[in-house]
Amino acid sequence: MLKVATWNVNGIRARAAQLHEWMEHERPDVVCLQELKAELVQLPEVVHRDEYHAFWHCCKGYSGVSLQLRKESFSATPSYTHPAFDVESRVVTAELGDLVIASMYVPNGGKDYPAKIRFLKQVIEWARGIQAGGRELLICGDLNIAHTDLDVHPRERKPMAVGQRPEERALFDRLLDTGLTDVGRAMDPHNDRVFTWWAPWRNLRARNIGWRLDYLLASPGMFSRTRGCVVQAEVGSSDHAPVMMELSVNEETNPDPAVTGSEWGRDGRVPRN
Repeated sequence: MLKVATWNVNGIRARAAQLHEWMEHERPDVVCLQELKAELVQLPEVVHRDEYHAFWHCCKGYSGVSLQLRKESFSATPSYTHPAFDVESRVVTAELGDLVIASMYVPNGGKDYPAKIRFLKQVIEWARGIQAGGRELLICGDLNIAHTDLDVHPRERKPMAVGQRPEERALFDRLLDTGLTDVGRAMDPHNDRVFTWWAPWRNLRARNIGWRLDYLLASPGMFSRTRGCVVQAEVGSSDHAPVMMELSVNEETNPDPAVTGSEWGRDGRVPRN
C-alpha cells in the first residue's frame, strides 16, 4: 500500500514536533502540507527529513505549501513546479512521469472573495488541461469549501457563509466534472459527521461540530487503486486534521511497491515490459 496524506498544519513552527511524531508513526509515502506561515529560513530543523524528496513553497506570515515524497517509494527525483496562476505560494506540484500530484491551499475568501473565485476557476482549467493531456492527477489539500450540506455540521450550516455559498459549491462541482473523484466522500458516501476543520472555540473539535474542507481529489486511474481514506481527527493541535488515503500497488505488473514515481503508466500502474 502507498499512503498519501494532506494536512493543513496552521503554522509549521507551532506544529513541528507534532508533524515529526506523526510522520515517524505513519510513514506516509506522500505528504502534502498547507498553511506553513513561515519563510524557508524559519522552518524548524526537525521538519527536514533525509528520507524524503521535499519542496517547501514558502510565504512570510501566511499561506505556504509543501510536498514531500518518500525516497523508498519514489526513487526518481521529482520535478517540482507551480501553476502560472499561483502567486501566493498556494500550490506546489510534483510531476512523476504521467502522474501530477498537487499540494493546494485555496484562499479562504473571507477577506477577498472575488480572488477566491478567480483562483478556483483557474484551478478548474488547469486540472482539465492536465487530464486532457492524458496524465493522472491527484489534488491534495485545503480547498476551503464544504462541498455539500453533508460536509457541515447542522449547527454550522449557513447558506451564505463563505465556504458554503452556492457559487463556490458549483465551482467545486465543475472541478470534479474535469474527471476527479472526491476520495473521502466516495469511500464514506452517507456519513454526515466526517469533518476536517473545527473552529477553535467552544470546544467544537471535541464535540465534532465542524466542516469538511480538506480533500484528496483523484483522477480515474488513481481512484481505481484507492483502498481507504480516513480523517485522523485525533492528531495534532491544528484546527485541521490530517486526511490519509491508501492506494494499492498492482502486484502483477509491479511486485515491488517501492517502484513508483516516473515509472507509473497513465493508469497509475507500472507498464508491462
